Amino acid sequence: MAKESVKARQRKREKLVGQYAEKRAALKAAGDWAALDQLPKNSSKVRLKNRCQLTGRPKGYMRFFGISRVAFREMALSGKIPGVKKASW
Repeated sequence: MAKESVKARQRKREKLVGQYAEKRAALKAAGDWAALDQLPKNSSKVRLKNRCQLTGRPKGYMRFFGISRVAFREMALSGKIPGVKKASW
């Protein structure tokens, strides 16, 4: 489980990216690189990291579900993810 400060930092970055997305796109289209440089660095989408929504784990992230492989396995085995069942052949 990730530290709360790391998860909070990620949430803050996500909020800033959403807040400045339109302004950033307009400045890029206009080619105004000086004004773009004045925006907060954390408002750039590149600074986001894929993290598990439940635990904050950065590795083993499954994009389709938005959670890590560890959380996915626990939830799938307990039947909390509809349509997913353990493979057996």
